Amino acid sequence: MKKMTKACAVLLAVLSVSLAASAFAGEDNNNVRWDQIVGNITVSDNDAVGGILPGTTPWSTVRGRATVNLATGRVSFDVDGLVLNGGNATGTPDGVDQVEGSLICDAGQPDQTIFTTLPVPLDARGNADFSGTFATIPGTCTNPLFLIRIGPDLPGANQRWIATGAVRSFGGSDGDKGDHENPRDRDHSRGEHRHER
Repeated sequence: MKKMTKACAVLLAVLSVSLAASAFAGEDNNNVRWDQIVGNITVSDNDAVGGILPGTTPWSTVRGRATVNLATGRVSFDVDGLVLNGGNATGTPDGVDQVEGSLICDAGQPDQTIFTTLPVPLDARGNADFSGTFATIPGTCTNPLFLIRIGPDLPGANQRWIATGAVRSFGGSDGDKGDHENPRDRDHSRGEHRHER
């Protein structure tokens, strides 16, 4: 009887750990992280992402990162040194003084969905960051992509993409910045201003 009780206790403990681990793993996959933000160095309309056209001049960055929690809609991004890479204003953001981040789910598919943050300032050195939530929770998102787009205050280039998230991974917590902590540590908590279909 003691052996049976002990075996049941061990089985129950293993089952509990297994259930907790699978619940944790499921929650973990809701967090999507891009460890780099890289500038768009091409200017062809063939480089449209989910119908979003690229900027008309190449861009480069020094560094950046983005994270999205698909279950809660929490989103953050930061980018440093986002500047033009060519033309008479090379090395500067020129007239671009606002950017916004967009999560594209299922790019190019019939069920494509785009979630976009409110615009945030892009300073003269090409630095910007955002921390907030999307108004609509993304939920299921096959092949999530992240773009940095020109803000709405520049009508001629409004919402063209100029940088993209790279080195994508799943897991971790949406607050876990690890080695990519933003040294400027600014918080521009704002809600999302639109959800496109």
